Amino acid sequence: MTDAEEVLNGLDDEQREAAATLTGPLCILAGAGTGKTRAITHRIAYGVRSGIYDPHRVLAVTFTARAAAEMRSRLTSLGAPGVQARTFHAAALRQLQYFWPVAVGGPLPQILDHKVRLLAEAAKRLRMTTDRAALRDFASEVEWAKVSTLTPEGYLAKAETRPEPAGADHASFAKLYQAYEDIKADRQLMDFEDVLLFTAGMLENEEAIAAQVRQQYRHFVVDEYQDVSPLQHRLLDLWLGGREEICVVGDAAQTIYSFTGATPDYLLGFRRRHPQAQVVKLVRDYRSTPEVVSLANALLADRSREQERIERRARFSGQQPAAWAEPLQLISQRDSGPQPQITEHADDDAEAAWIAEQITALRDQGTPLSEIAVLYRTNGQSAAFEQALASAGLSYQLRGSERFFSRPEVREALAALRTSSLVAETDQPRSTPEQVRAVLSSHGWTREAPSSAGAVRERWESLAALVALADHLDAEREEFTLREFIAELEERSAAQHAPTVEGVTLASLHSAKGLEWDAVFLAGLNEGLMPITFAQTQAEIDEERRLLYVGITRARKHLSLSSAAARHPGGRGRRKPSRFLEPLRRSLGMEPAVRKIAPGSGGLSPNASARRKKAATCATCGKVLTVGTQIKRRRCEECPARYDEQLFEQLRAWRRDYAKELNVKAFMIFGDATLELIAEHKPTTDEALLQIPGIGERKLAQHGEALKSAILSHLSHQHASQN
Repeated sequence: MTDAEEVLNGLDDEQREAAATLTGPLCILAGAGTGKTRAITHRIAYGVRSGIYDPHRVLAVTFTARAAAEMRSRLTSLGAPGVQARTFHAAALRQLQYFWPVAVGGPLPQILDHKVRLLAEAAKRLRMTTDRAALRDFASEVEWAKVSTLTPEGYLAKAETRPEPAGADHASFAKLYQAYEDIKADRQLMDFEDVLLFTAGMLENEEAIAAQVRQQYRHFVVDEYQDVSPLQHRLLDLWLGGREEICVVGDAAQTIYSFTGATPDYLLGFRRRHPQAQVVKLVRDYRSTPEVVSLANALLADRSREQERIERRARFSGQQPAAWAEPLQLISQRDSGPQPQITEHADDDAEAAWIAEQITALRDQGTPLSEIAVLYRTNGQSAAFEQALASAGLSYQLRGSERFFSRPEVREALAALRTSSLVAETDQPRSTPEQVRAVLSSHGWTREAPSSAGAVRERWESLAALVALADHLDAEREEFTLREFIAELEERSAAQHAPTVEGVTLASLHSAKGLEWDAVFLAGLNEGLMPITFAQTQAEIDEERRLLYVGITRARKHLSLSSAAARHPGGRGRRKPSRFLEPLRRSLGMEPAVRKIAPGSGGLSPNASARRKKAATCATCGKVLTVGTQIKRRRCEECPARYDEQLFEQLRAWRRDYAKELNVKAFMIFGDATLELIAEHKPTTDEALLQIPGIGERKLAQHGEALKSAILSHLSHQHASQN
């Protein structure tokens, strides 16, 4: 055995095949916990030690500095020091710094730490009203546009299907985006995305520089390839310059960052772009027990069965079915462990208290607190777990977000509540919860949750947690005052400032990617949170499923999934467990979840079955509907529309013009779901209009005549064209 071949010792058959394939395009499909980093570092080390690779001419790119550092450390221990392992941005910045004096001349623009300050200035120039949460959402939208390689002009053409950032219409945002770019150029600044854009532009326009970079780097390895954005892939293609010495590693089932511009299309289409590519699948899971792996497989298998039904319906209706990659079926290499748990609780506090009890038991049985994590969908859910763990005397640490009482919106809310308390008891004869709502409504709280993701939603979640706490305490205590509420908040804040070196990890599912623990609690698995409310399309639902899959595969041994029927004690218990739990219950041999939680208890409601309404179903395929807009349409996302599409588009145009006349937002007149129903049934009388969900007496009085006129105009044109 040669010195180089010793590097391959200890690899399983698939890892060894990947590591021994040193030339030509190679795609490694690596499931969670299958040792992908081990495979690619041994591949690079084998190439270096066999003399096929010059270590200084290999570039390995990944997505986090931590992953790059881990890769460099492993390569050094394997006898391959000198290999460049960097993030996309670090590699691009290094090249930009080196070639800028030649390509452009003068000093390299300074890199902005944050976009918010410049966006605030741009908004001020345009006389746009903003707050800090809106500015953070604008910053996220700028990042998405830039990694999608969209200029302000190109943004408008591509943004039609995206939610309006922070409530601003797309045209206004495009102007803000342009103003931001103008300020940045005037002050010779560049942001994080510009590092990639400028490097790509330099390589496209300067052939001599591109040739020098391609001479320097002959072999490329790309980790987490499913998370590559269009901009990163453009840069990667420029580095390659038409060559095929590239190895990519990824798993489409772990694509959870589509909102940032990441897309699995490059991974799924690798063989189309590189027909000679070899594909190696890593499916042996060394992280999780067979019980955990079986549950993860069941979650993806349910999506595969659902996709088959979607494709059958699409073919029947003459449509092209959406692409869906067959997920990897993992095979655990570990000994059996405890069976995962699926539990339902009366309310959020009961769920958090139960999890704290389970964590205490695990600690007493020898599991270190640092090997335990509680994962949830949104950062606003952390408050209940912070309180429950603190009450149980368990230390914890928040990952990927600030501590609840350290968040800017919570600090602002506390300051506003303190100011309000100075006059509340004498001048405002309202209850404490009403006073809290009145104060927080001027800081971003509304009765309805925002319909999109981002900083505005996270801010609302934090403020909504304060409102819910005020309701709960007011129900528990007689003559509960605003000053007592503030004192309670200050006590809770002080109790959570203790050092937490060794503690339970509290994290959102997104921030848990790439990590693992002995025990994982997946909490708050209710409809509206998993999948999140604003996930409406099949693609968005699919991403929510993948997010839960990532959460499940973080667990090595102990796994618990839980939901709560009510937000706070005494609530009506109307929340439903996540639809994703059903295939998992079947996998575990559990009975279907048919319980109805009675108010304030974990027991069964005495007449639940008698009062249970008939489930809403799709009029085409019969699928049970749970999303409000789909229930209104009586159509699931996969089935073809039944309405007159030409009339629908004309109604949308009418609504836009009509809204401008009234100087209101278009959605305030009629929503798209209502317009679809109108385009389907074509009502022309008041009685027929009132049969349409979304049209009541008030809407009819306000907009009925204008709407009927628009419908009749279409019908008369249609009749004339047919004759």
